[in-house]
Amino acid sequence: MSYCKQEGKDRIIFVTKEDHEAPSNAELIADDPDDPYEEHGLIMPNGQINWNCPCLGGMASGPCGSQFKEAFSCFHYSQEDVKGSECINQFRGMQECMQKYPELYPQEEDKESSGQAEPHSGPAAADDSALLSEDDSTPSTSVVQSDSTVTTEKKAVS
Repeated sequence: MSYCKQEGKDRIIFVTKEDHEAPSNAELIADDPDDPYEEHGLIMPNGQINWNCPCLGGMASGPCGSQFKEAFSCFHYSQEDVKGSECINQFRGMQECMQKYPELYPQEEDKESSGQAEPHSGPAAADDSALLSEDDSTPSTSVVQSDSTVTTEKKAVS
């Protein structure tokens, strides 16, 4: 015997083997473009911004979500010749908010300093150092000249 059970927004239908053998008479409902559970891109079919889009990386929520929404909306709906040029104050407000939460919104230079240490460059690093060239294992010497150019000479291996 078949029966239905409602759990929240879901309707669960239990069917018998005989029900499965009969052809279905279910009617499919057309997709609702405003359905909040339906996956859309950044811009929904009705032209509004989809704040749930994973492409926003969660920026629309969190401590600066309202500032982000305000700035992004201003830019999206901008009609100026230079798109978004009237949104400077909104973006400034978002930036000020983000600076209050550096652990959530690291600055680009913060990411670089916490990442890999960059090799030292300049005269001290290139000063008569024996280096291996990229294409073979022949040692070479780099010399920094007074005009800040670097020349590399291959040395013969004996």
